[in-house]
Amino acid sequence: MIIGVPKEIKAQENRVGAVPAMVLDLVGAGHTVLVQNTAGLGAGVTDEAYVKVGAKMVASAAEVYGQADMIVKVKEPLPAEYPLIKKGQLLFTYFHFAAARELTDAMLKSGANCFAYETLIHRGSLPLLTPMSEVAGRMSVQVGAVCLEKHYGGRGILLGGVPGVEPANVVILGGGVVGTNAAKMAAGLGADVRLLDIDLDRLRYLSDVMPANVTLLHSSPITIREQILHADLVIGAVLVQGARAPRLIRREDLKTMKEGSVIVDVAVDQGGCIETCKPTTHADPTYVVDGVMHYCVANMPGAVPRTSTFGLTNATGPWAKKLAGMGAAAAAKDPVLGTAANVLAGHCTHQGVAEAFGMTYRAPASVL
Repeated sequence: MIIGVPKEIKAQENRVGAVPAMVLDLVGAGHTVLVQNTAGLGAGVTDEAYVKVGAKMVASAAEVYGQADMIVKVKEPLPAEYPLIKKGQLLFTYFHFAAARELTDAMLKSGANCFAYETLIHRGSLPLLTPMSEVAGRMSVQVGAVCLEKHYGGRGILLGGVPGVEPANVVILGGGVVGTNAAKMAAGLGADVRLLDIDLDRLRYLSDVMPANVTLLHSSPITIREQILHADLVIGAVLVQGARAPRLIRREDLKTMKEGSVIVDVAVDQGGCIETCKPTTHADPTYVVDGVMHYCVANMPGAVPRTSTFGLTNATGPWAKKLAGMGAAAAAKDPVLGTAANVLAGHCTHQGVAEAFGMTYRAPASVL
C-alpha cells in the first residue's frame, strides 16, 4: 500500500503524522511511504531523516493525496484539503466528528474511509487519545498559570502561592487522563486542587494516588456551581468517547465566578464542556466573557510538537501498520480498528457521531 504523510496546515500545528521509526517499520512491512517536503521540520525531523529510512519525498500535498492509498495525519482535514481526498482512500487521524458537522458532511460526500484516533478502543481504554490527553492535561495548568498573571488579564495570582499567602484554587472537571495529569501538575506547583468526576470507582482510585492537596468530589450541577465560586482556574477535562462533550458550565454561571479567573477548556475539540467555549488558536488563544478569561486552543499539544509527535506516533504506529495491511476491511475484520471506523464509503459508522447529528448509523460490517 502507498501511505502518504502530508504536512499539517492547521494554524500553528507543527506535529507530523509519522516519524522516521514509524516509516522504517512501514517500509519494512512492504509499504511505500510518501512524505511531503518539510512535513516534519516543526517537530525537529528533517527530510534527510525520512529519506534515510526509505521514505520518498514529494513536493506538495496534492501529490501525497493523489498517489496515496492511505493518509496518516495528526489533525482533521481542513476545507482546503477536502478536494484532494479520493473515494475509497483511507484516512487515519484525529477527526472529532461529533463537534464538526461540516467536516462530517465533507467526509461522507468524499466516499473516503475515515478511521479516527480518538475513538479507537483497546482493552477498555483509548490508547491513541491518551498521549495527547497527557500532554494537554499538563499544558492546561501551564497555560492557566500564565493566564492568571495580571499582564495577561488574570487575577494576578501565583498558582502555588508563597508562605503566608494562600495558593490558587484550581477546579478540574473530569478525572480521566486529562484531569489526572492536570491535577498532578497543579498539585505539584502547590495549588489547592478540587477534582470532580461522576465515577465513584475512579474517585476511589485517585484518592490513593493523588497528593494531599487534591480534594476529590463527586460531580453534579450543584457541586460544580459551588466550586467555581471560589475557583481561580477551571480546567474542563470531560470526554464522552466519540460524542460531543457535555456542557457543564453555563453562561449564567460565569457571573458567579471571580473577576479575572481563567477557564481552560481542553474538551474544545469535542465541542467544549463550557457553554461559552469556542475554538481559538495559539496565535490568538484567549478571549474574555463576563470577566472570565477563556483559553480554548483546539490543538494545545501543537505548541510542544516534538514531545507531542513522538508521544503520538509511539501509540499510532502499530495501528497504522495493521490498518495498512488490512485496508478498509479492517473495520469489519478487526474489532479494535472497527471502533475507529467513523465514516465508511459515504455512511456514518460510529454511533456517537450519528447521534450528534441525527444521522442514520450503519454498522461497519454492514457497509463493507
